[in-house]
Amino acid sequence: MSFNFNSPYTSTRLPLFARNVVSTSHPAGAQAGLRMLLAGGNAVDAAVAAAAAMTIVEPVSNGLGSDAFAIVWDGQQLHGLNAAGRAPSTWTPDYFASKHGEQAAPPKRGIDAVTIPGAVSSWAALSQKFGKLPFADLMQPAIELAERGYLLPVVVQQKWAAATPELQSQPGFAQSFLPLGRAPQVGELFQFKAAAGALRLIAQTKGEAFYRGEIAQALEVFSRQHGGQLTAKDMAAFQPEWVTPIAKNYRGHTVHEIPPSGQGIAALMALGILEHFDVAGLQVDGVDFQHVQIEAMKLAFADVYRYVAEPSAMEVTAEQLLDDAYLASRAKLIDMRRAQDFQAGNPVKGGTIYLTAADEQGMMVSFIQSNYMGFGSGCVEPTYGISLQNRGHAFSLQAGPNQVAPGKRPFHSIIPAFLSKDGQPVMSFGVMGANMQPQGHIQTLVRMLDHGQHPQAACDAPRWRFNAGLEINVEASMNAATVQGLTDRGHRVGVIQDSYQDFGAGQFIWRMGDPAVEGYVAASDARRDGQAVGF
Repeated sequence: MSFNFNSPYTSTRLPLFARNVVSTSHPAGAQAGLRMLLAGGNAVDAAVAAAAAMTIVEPVSNGLGSDAFAIVWDGQQLHGLNAAGRAPSTWTPDYFASKHGEQAAPPKRGIDAVTIPGAVSSWAALSQKFGKLPFADLMQPAIELAERGYLLPVVVQQKWAAATPELQSQPGFAQSFLPLGRAPQVGELFQFKAAAGALRLIAQTKGEAFYRGEIAQALEVFSRQHGGQLTAKDMAAFQPEWVTPIAKNYRGHTVHEIPPSGQGIAALMALGILEHFDVAGLQVDGVDFQHVQIEAMKLAFADVYRYVAEPSAMEVTAEQLLDDAYLASRAKLIDMRRAQDFQAGNPVKGGTIYLTAADEQGMMVSFIQSNYMGFGSGCVEPTYGISLQNRGHAFSLQAGPNQVAPGKRPFHSIIPAFLSKDGQPVMSFGVMGANMQPQGHIQTLVRMLDHGQHPQAACDAPRWRFNAGLEINVEASMNAATVQGLTDRGHRVGVIQDSYQDFGAGQFIWRMGDPAVEGYVAASDARRDGQAVGF
């Protein structure tokens, strides 16, 4: 790929060129991974160390009670890892109805939003299958950060303060995250000694203490004390799953995502629809350029929200949703003159952190980890500092493919991605931020593959976000004439500026050639506190 390295956008970041790279949304997380590379570790070692560190330095987005997914290029082939937690064994629609009354979904916050945490299992599985360094070494930077503390950066502090009013009464939250009775200030020291203790046990036992030891027992006690259903038996039964990524071709490249119950398929469907338009012939950042992407994304979401769930519960297959003829029929529904509120078709006829790492031997890792909404459930087991996710809220209590059931995985929003060409690796990438993730995937890919923008420029460019119906948000930096053009076509446009979730935050590592010679070019989103580092 021949990029234009003259960036047309204002940015605080420049592309990084190196043979060994780690990119994530907090400098200390990136540097934790870099330490492993400098110690002779590989990209998986770097990714696991960075992931552990990120649970400490960006707790607004993830924690030891998170879920995780990964896509790994091992030098020969791609591997997918699904470490999404399952529902406790007693969760049924009747359970929630009897406790919370009639409602559409499990609670947004609190102990009845908590599913089994999968992230720690992903670290152990990745290390065991691909790592070079001892697992305990990978936990050391995170242990040091938790024990010694770190000074709060700007964006993390903003979200910490914003979440405090809603979550301060949840069990364990104030004890863990409001040490002075309030959210820490920018530049103020935050220490998390309870989590340091958990990380030591995880390091010593390669995660066994978390699922079948002291931490699992502590989580059961905590859950029972506060009326929850998570048990040590549920924890012990959990295993991450190695999966084959799903894929779709776009502009001579192949885009890879983790299969359902995640929403990565939405990005593939949208790209499959865009393949029927001459996006390269549209003025970059112009109204046609943005409109066609928005409409393609809306069409994809209409199907994803109707059909995608745990694969065993889906009424259609991923293959049916990605069928070329079906996506061609969906592309014909787009009207370039007006916005539409699309409904699901019939394919049978036819708060997150993301990080990426790559090394000079050619290994590349795309990894994502999340507590779901900011600080997850808000519940924190205080002995070990386990900040528990609220992924259970993504279940439905109504009849349908995503209805809650014992041991079932909910619909999932976090999606790592990977790009290849002719069977060879090109880029590991991801854009965090709830349903912004597939939207960020297609917006950045279109810029790189159709218009030759380099990864940092594609990352910096103004973004849109589809919400529902005809409603979209756009960043304040988007061209005013384009915003007016979208409004004229019937989009209900809200112009906002949010550095954290509304428009996502991405990390990108693009292979420039032989990694031992040319290396990579990397980008880190200026919408977060992070950076890309390398040597």
